[in-house]
Amino acid sequence: MKRAVLLYNPKAGKGKIEKNINRIVDIFLQAGYDMQPLPIRFGANPFDWSGEVDLAVVAGGDGTMNYVVNAMMNRGLSINLGIIPAGTANDFAGAIGVSNNVLKAAYQVAHGEVELIDCGMVEQMQQGENKVIYFVNIFSFGIFTTTSQRTPEELKHRIGKMAYLVAAFKELRNIHGIPLTITTDAGAFYYPTLMGLVFNGATAGRMPIARKSSLIDGVFDCIFLRKRTPLMSAIDMLLYMIGIKTTAVKCLRTSQLKLVTPANENTDVDGQRGGHFPMKVKCLHGALSIICPKTND
Repeated sequence: MKRAVLLYNPKAGKGKIEKNINRIVDIFLQAGYDMQPLPIRFGANPFDWSGEVDLAVVAGGDGTMNYVVNAMMNRGLSINLGIIPAGTANDFAGAIGVSNNVLKAAYQVAHGEVELIDCGMVEQMQQGENKVIYFVNIFSFGIFTTTSQRTPEELKHRIGKMAYLVAAFKELRNIHGIPLTITTDAGAFYYPTLMGLVFNGATAGRMPIARKSSLIDGVFDCIFLRKRTPLMSAIDMLLYMIGIKTTAVKCLRTSQLKLVTPANENTDVDGQRGGHFPMKVKCLHGALSIICPKTND
């Protein structure tokens, strides 16, 4: 019998994973897996148990998936990963076609197929810092992009995605530009940026922003919003969202980026704290073995 571990966030989705653990384990048992449930203790590496497994199933939101991927990559491990979404947005699970129903998602993973999925890597370039951070869906910076870090868990549990809108509204008073030098596969340029989004996936908060992005093409889809007045910047982003081109939104595709600014800016990876500028962002083509649903599921 194959061995599996269920790494679950007890707080995600109002505890709905913990309520369904026995049923989830039974689904994997019927698929030929001996599964051990382990609650994630953030701050500790979930791969510190002894022995080997054939499959690690992550039950939680995008932040939980990010935490497990970073723990695995930092250990130099290569393990098949599945995901059972139980967070607020679940962008990565949506990108690979996993159901939001935890039991159906468990079945999809137990009977799914391995696909090689790209992984993003952020490398800080500050002297004395060699920190590397990985992401599966999006790296971002600028206005609104660190909202998820500031949104209280209690508020998310109470009003769901609306909690992000409440937190984002509070950030309007801090709107400012970032003097940014961007180097891509095609060359370098300067761009006064209000917001930068580097997509491995296609959505943010389940909003289809990078509609042509793919998890398996070896490149990022990047969007940079030029700094103008708050009203004009809002109009620029709205026009982009409804499919109207504007010169104030720069879109590009690249396998790597170098981002340099004198500003001290916060960054975000999959809803978690990112690194500090200057930094390099690289797409690791096919670096993750992800269990995806079969097309007929």
